[in-house]
Amino acid sequence: MGVVVPLSGNREPKASVKPLVDLTKADMDRVNRLILSKTGSDVQMIPEVAKHLIDSGGKRLRPMLTLAAARMCGYEGDHHITLAASVEFMHTATLLHDDVVDESGMRRGKQAARMVWGNQASVLVGDFLLGQAFRMMVDAGSMEALDVLSTAATVIAEGEVMQLSAAQSMQTTEDDYLAVIRAKTAALFSAATEVGPILAESDKSVRDAFRSYGTNLGLAFQLIDDALDYGGSKSDLGKDIGDDFFEGKITLPVLLAWRRGNEEERDFWRKAMESDSADEEALQHAIALIQKHGALGDTIARARHYGEMARDALAPLPEGEIKQALLDVVEFCVSRVS
Repeated sequence: MGVVVPLSGNREPKASVKPLVDLTKADMDRVNRLILSKTGSDVQMIPEVAKHLIDSGGKRLRPMLTLAAARMCGYEGDHHITLAASVEFMHTATLLHDDVVDESGMRRGKQAARMVWGNQASVLVGDFLLGQAFRMMVDAGSMEALDVLSTAATVIAEGEVMQLSAAQSMQTTEDDYLAVIRAKTAALFSAATEVGPILAESDKSVRDAFRSYGTNLGLAFQLIDDALDYGGSKSDLGKDIGDDFFEGKITLPVLLAWRRGNEEERDFWRKAMESDSADEEALQHAIALIQKHGALGDTIARARHYGEMARDALAPLPEGEIKQALLDVVEFCVSRVS
């Protein structure tokens, strides 16, 4: 049985993304202006739906990673702005699509777009944003960057389909779960960081380092998100606690609690996750079982493992304020549970 790590209590202060925000502020102002200009359309509903999600907040972490990686590698042009906006459009499009697939009611602390405009509009505006993302990739003029980001878009879609196939199935393995989050979350983090050194024409070792950093950061980020669904708060997630449970998503806290449980507990998980009958009482029982078997603590421990791999990926690169900001981001991502 793993050791339970509570999601609250006395811990050192969280690391912050503020250094990264400060270092990329001027460039992010340009990215945000570009994002707003590219949501324009003569079809009135398109900018309304897009701006509903874009204006609702979010840290814009992925485009900031693109900007920081490019600057750390010495890039002095303007195409990092275009690619950072492309990355954010890809992310926003996946959120619009995800909320339809998951039948989510909230996103970033407000009503999901599908609750305001309907499923069809959410899917189609997501498609519009993906189209705009690819147009901006072409504008950047780098075939290598286009290849990396377009490949990521394909992998993300594959990850979503894998997750859909694994939903409500307690036959899912930890390897299956990791394959899903590597595709649906880590792929975009990886691509967002790799395109920076591509623009700077850095050598392969630098490009590999940033790709590894992004991949492992994305894995850590998603593991913590999945832990928060059973031990966080609505303000942590920007959506309702227990959404994953009610949607039958097989995440690592569930897999660990199921694997470590007795037959009666496994029977509960089968009934709760493989049917649509779960209610608030079932959620509370699920949380109790996850705590009982140390599943949250071990999920967090795995996230920290990937966080350390992200830090190690950057270790050979020269020291500096941008590198330190990227290392702070790792700690911020894994400390969101405190």
